[in-house]
Amino acid sequence: QVQLVESGGGSVQAGGSLRLSCAASGYTNSRHLMAWFRQVPGKEREGVAVLYLGTGITSYADSVKGRFTISRDVAENTLYLQMNSLKPEDTAMYYCASRTLGIPSNFGARAFSAREYNYWGQGTQVTVSS
Repeated sequence: QVQLVESGGGSVQAGGSLRLSCAASGYTNSRHLMAWFRQVPGKEREGVAVLYLGTGITSYADSVKGRFTISRDVAENTLYLQMNSLKPEDTAMYYCASRTLGIPSNFGARAFSAREYNYWGQGTQVTVSS
C-alpha cells in the first residue's frame, strides 16, 4: 500500500511560481514510477511530469517543458513539482500518482496515461490569474 498526500497548491498571478509537495508513505522501490497529473473539469486527467525512481530519469509534457521540474527527496520520501512562469492555462487540480506494478520495456508515452497508475493522492488546486 502507498499513501500519497499533496500540498502546496494555491492562487498565483501569471508569471509566478509554486512548489507542490507529495508526501508518500508505504513501500516504494526502484521499479516504481511517480508522476504529477492535472485535471480541469470536463477534461481527461493529463500527465505533466514523470520520474523513474530507479534511474532518476524525468520526462515532461510539452506544455510544461522548461517551466516545471519534478524531483524527489529520498530521505523524506517526498515528491515535488516546482512550477515557474505559470500561465492561466496551468490552472487545474494537480494530483500525485504512483505506479508500483513494474515498468515494461518501451513504456514511453504510456507513462503519461492516468490508467497506468495504481495509487493517487487527493489533489491540490492551482489557480493562475492573468
